[in-house]
Amino acid sequence: MFNFTGERPSNLGVKDGKLAACPGSPNCVNSQSDDAQSKIEPLPAVSIAEIKKVVESMERTTVVEETDNYLYTEFQSKLMGYVDDVEFYLDSEANVVHVRSASRLGKSDLGVNRKRVEEIRAKLK
Repeated sequence: MFNFTGERPSNLGVKDGKLAACPGSPNCVNSQSDDAQSKIEPLPAVSIAEIKKVVESMERTTVVEETDNYLYTEFQSKLMGYVDDVEFYLDSEANVVHVRSASRLGKSDLGVNRKRVEEIRAKLK
């Protein structure tokens, strides 16, 4: 019905072992953040293929990029068409999968990004 996709961010990906920082708005979570508002626990160390399988089973998901240790996906909301960018980085040194989930547009996401990451975490168990 509506389409609020916004522009795909240009700062995504892993740089020096880090995912992009959250912008400071309450519509982003990042397991590498030091900020209490955006901090979320990393996922357990599982393969990118396992995460991809879980993510692809969820509605309105598009895989944008995949490597052995990185997965970038887009989730689109049903009614308004808002897009969230979700990244996963398998950090073999720390033995975890770091995750970042952020809305492209708006300020508040009503907790959607955090809920999505926790849903993915639950499906990986």
